[in-house]
Amino acid sequence: MHMSPCDDIEKFGRGIGNASRYAIVEVLLKGPKSVSEIVAAVKQSQPAVSQHLKTLKETGLVSDERQGQIIMYSLNTGHMLKLLTALSKDVKKCPKSSA
Repeated sequence: MHMSPCDDIEKFGRGIGNASRYAIVEVLLKGPKSVSEIVAAVKQSQPAVSQHLKTLKETGLVSDERQGQIIMYSLNTGHMLKLLTALSKDVKKCPKSSA
């Protein structure tokens, strides 16, 4: 099942619409990082960072890749570019949120 651009944009907003997740995205703008590197950079607990990374992965904003024993997290820039392009073209077609 393919989601509409409006659904994708809503997921993007949920992913980035939290200060802690935004801080993680900012760290990943500098390149791929391990969980421990992200924890050190954002000064949050490992369980909290892992939960935020899970949400960011679910929204498609972050991807991961195993490198030996370590999982490296990075921004899914292709997906983000696609979303931002869709946003600029299709946002006027999205139904207004009642929130």
